[in-house]
Amino acid sequence: MTFLEQAAIFLLAAVIAAPLSKRLGLGSVLGYLVAGLLLGPAVLGLAPDPGDLFDVSQLGLVLLFFVIGLELQPQRLWALRRLVFGLGCAQVAASGVVLGLALHLLLGVEPVGAVLLGVILALSSTAFPLQTLAERGQLTTRYGRTTFAVLLLQDLAVIPLLAAIPLLALNEEPRGGWPLLFDLGQAAAAIALLVLVGRLLLRVVLPLVARTGIPEIFTALALLTVAGSALAMEAAGLSMALGAFLAGVLLAGSSYRHQLQADIEPFKGLLLGLFFMAVGMSVDIGLVAREPALAIGVTLGFMALKAASVYLVARAGGMPPASARSFSVMISQGGEFAFVLIPLVASVGLVAAATGDLLVVAATLSLALTPLAFAGVERLGGGRAGPPREAEPPPLEHNPVIIAGFGRVGQIVGRVLRARRIPFTALEASAEQVDFVARFGNKVYYGDASRPELLRAAQAEHAKVFVLAIDDVEASLRTARVVRQLFPRLQLVARARNRQHAYALMELGATLIERETFRSSLMLAKGGLRGLGLSESEAQRTVERFREADERRLQENYVHRHDEARLQLLARQMAEELEEILDQDEAAAAQEGEEKARV
Repeated sequence: MTFLEQAAIFLLAAVIAAPLSKRLGLGSVLGYLVAGLLLGPAVLGLAPDPGDLFDVSQLGLVLLFFVIGLELQPQRLWALRRLVFGLGCAQVAASGVVLGLALHLLLGVEPVGAVLLGVILALSSTAFPLQTLAERGQLTTRYGRTTFAVLLLQDLAVIPLLAAIPLLALNEEPRGGWPLLFDLGQAAAAIALLVLVGRLLLRVVLPLVARTGIPEIFTALALLTVAGSALAMEAAGLSMALGAFLAGVLLAGSSYRHQLQADIEPFKGLLLGLFFMAVGMSVDIGLVAREPALAIGVTLGFMALKAASVYLVARAGGMPPASARSFSVMISQGGEFAFVLIPLVASVGLVAAATGDLLVVAATLSLALTPLAFAGVERLGGGRAGPPREAEPPPLEHNPVIIAGFGRVGQIVGRVLRARRIPFTALEASAEQVDFVARFGNKVYYGDASRPELLRAAQAEHAKVFVLAIDDVEASLRTARVVRQLFPRLQLVARARNRQHAYALMELGATLIERETFRSSLMLAKGGLRGLGLSESEAQRTVERFREADERRLQENYVHRHDEARLQLLARQMAEELEEILDQDEAAAAQEGEEKARV
């Protein structure tokens, strides 16, 4: 089977399985797992080797961590330190002890191996909880940040585990403490070097690439940043996901953050789907068929013990009961690292190979059962995952106003909003303009506001007003169409270059339209009238009458916007009507003056 044929099969399976599973309320992850199971060697055999797919799809996890890092600016990450090292460490320790004790007592695993396997099984899947939270729009809530903090600690815990397994190996000579210290020092140096080089290099390279105006090159740079950071961490013996996460954190405060997220998002989602399909393909159906009671019993027992320990830790940490229940089920499954670490533990003699195979199957089945368990908990809790909405603090990036286009018009709007202390998110497609306004202390994000991914990354669904201040007519209309289609409740306040542009914006449902040169032209006309000798009141009355008539005609002529001949006729009629109105005003003003003189 050729590569293109296999790709078509995987894409077809994803297109059918993921939407169907999500429609049934089970989330897209279960759909990917089932699709992989059906395609794998145990059922249809259309993709007999899941190993190659695993290698490619691992990039999905790496991209996921990069996007998470983009959501966390360094100061916000520092604010999570208590959750990461407090609740996270408590969860891993408690779950590890409970699961290790169960492995020792029920499966006869030796104490050292039981402790290691308990900690490995205490680590959860990163992809499933974060994918579920993202689908439900809860990643930036308190509940979502708590889940992420624990998952981040779990990822960090892989580092000492990888170092500890060879040290505790039964079939190798134990190493002294110096190699472990050297490994830890190497890890710290690699992280520090990545932060330093990444910060200096990206500040120079990103603006240069953005100025080329070639979107695919900017996307290539985004992928290169992720891949380079991940490979650098892997070379130092650390997790690739950790390197991608650090790269995201470095770019979280960048003006290019939203554009980077928009470019990465499609690759991340598709590759994560492939990862779960690879997990489904790797399920050892033979073992389940031979000993179904044992495989299912171990899986359910492992999930129940882990969920119970997580629930107790969460409640001790002050989490409300409903949130703790959802949180405990959310991370009750085995993690992606189990497929790597459990065979490693077995290879060094700390556990029997058959027991290791059984636990890998249990970790795989737990990934398939978690969506079902989570859906059940949601129904028991009234369909609510996590804490009640009204009890959560507002998300940190949900600004009420989004300004698309931060040139002459957008900057004035931003200054007015800032004077009223109203936060806003500014988007600008010109890299030169982003750099220019940044020198004056303005925070602007680089990107094309007509891209749905960018608008979602800018949290447009939570905004109240969208200020469309883009100068280019085609870009303005393109953005207006996307905003109206995806966010129909968002108030669209738009800048129009001319009457035809205004008509097009009215057709797209703009709630307020301001022609960019209209009012300034009226002020110039007023100044000209004053220069000709008219009084202040006469000049003001003239331009005010013109403004009222023109704005009324703009609304009335909307129905004829595509009939140029009709518009020309109406324009001549308006000019004649305006002359009559001004003549009447002048006669009325003269009569009023005569009456005042007689008095």
